[in-house]
Amino acid sequence: MAEGETKKSEGKIIAIQGAVVDIRFPGRLPAIQHRLLSGRDGQVVIEVASLLDRQTVRGLALNAESGLALGMAVVDTGGPIDVPVGKSLLGRMLNIFGEPIDGKPPPEETTRRSIHERPVPLARRVVKSEIFATGIKAIDLLCPLERGGKAGLFGGAGVGKTVLITEMIHNMVGKYEGISLFCGIGERCREAEDLYREMQETGVLDQTVLMFGQMNESPAVRFRVGHSAMTIAEYFRDDAKQDVLLLIDNVFRFVQAGAEVSGLLGRIPSRVGYQPTLGTELAALEERIASTASGSITSIQAVYVPADDFTDPAATHIFAHLSASIVLSRKRASQGLYPAIDPLQSNAKMLTPGVVGRRHYQIAADVRQTLAEYEELKDIIAMLGLEELSEKDRKTVGRARRLERFLTQPFFTTEAFTGKSGKLVDLETTLDGCERILKDELADLPERAFYMIGSLDDLDEQGRKQREEKAA
Repeated sequence: MAEGETKKSEGKIIAIQGAVVDIRFPGRLPAIQHRLLSGRDGQVVIEVASLLDRQTVRGLALNAESGLALGMAVVDTGGPIDVPVGKSLLGRMLNIFGEPIDGKPPPEETTRRSIHERPVPLARRVVKSEIFATGIKAIDLLCPLERGGKAGLFGGAGVGKTVLITEMIHNMVGKYEGISLFCGIGERCREAEDLYREMQETGVLDQTVLMFGQMNESPAVRFRVGHSAMTIAEYFRDDAKQDVLLLIDNVFRFVQAGAEVSGLLGRIPSRVGYQPTLGTELAALEERIASTASGSITSIQAVYVPADDFTDPAATHIFAHLSASIVLSRKRASQGLYPAIDPLQSNAKMLTPGVVGRRHYQIAADVRQTLAEYEELKDIIAMLGLEELSEKDRKTVGRARRLERFLTQPFFTTEAFTGKSGKLVDLETTLDGCERILKDELADLPERAFYMIGSLDDLDEQGRKQREEKAA
């Protein structure tokens, strides 16, 4: 019987088009998502994507570097792609199959699990209204993150998404009592190596797992690496009973890989050329990010926005899954206001009086209102000049400009480029600083004195001297 079963699970390649492989099985057909093995050395992994007829399946080759050819034998392993899980993965850099890409020997004492685990049932999920502090002023004040929630960093190319992600890793891993898992989807090789070296130097690598599906790999790899990372995150949450910080860079590349896979499989595209299954595929990944009684998964995801168009289907579908949306503005980046977070478009469901407290909520609302009024006055200032505004409006403009500059912050990860030492600012210090600026207590200080400082205690000496001179 065993021999008959083995014979049934063998097939032959009858067509190859790029990464798409058609395989004929004379006996029992493998199921969708099953892992097939082929190639001269039997190491080429093919995932079944669709069933064409009673004898033929269509699959996607994930690592066809060693070459495939017509007529090659294909073996059905009888199950889906799996990855190793275990504490020995900590400090390692892995590919989609859980194989090391850091030049070290394979991790020991691991078990393997399918990358296609089902999301946690609603009955087992736990929701806690708890703030996840980052030490970054603009985020903690205007769009506080939820412990066990999902936050998105939205922005076009070059506005600082990856820098913000690496800064959060630096700030949080040191004080975060849990595991950090970085998943690079469509990352450049240079970025992967930079991140690995940086984490090694800062001493946080021992509590981190890095997993990459790089830009030069098959779209099927980029499409599945997020699922592999989720399986490892679920192990640390459910078995090791630890909190997990999951950082994904970049979720748009996952959507983009899905569109490539859909095109390779011959599906008719949907709106703006995206795959017709966009919503389902995204939900299959995002809904696995949840908290249970044993631990939480807090996710921070960078999201590239094509051509800065926030109505793009990829961006709108991702928005729906998030508890906090941090929008990065190209305009603010061009003004040198880093992090380039747009205070009027960014939002978080945690920013309510019942969660953050009445004081935090009121200060955040006042900051937003002041910046919104300044935005409305910009056209008048551009046409007529600041002098034509009323006294009240001039005060609003001064207040807003000081707030804009106070919400900038020097980062630890950019010290080599800016020459400014990084600052970690707690929430209470941020609230105190914004409250004093809103009350015009520091109206006699020049705007530039507030640029790239941590707390108000860091105001540069030049600003202090100017205030003393005016008072004299």
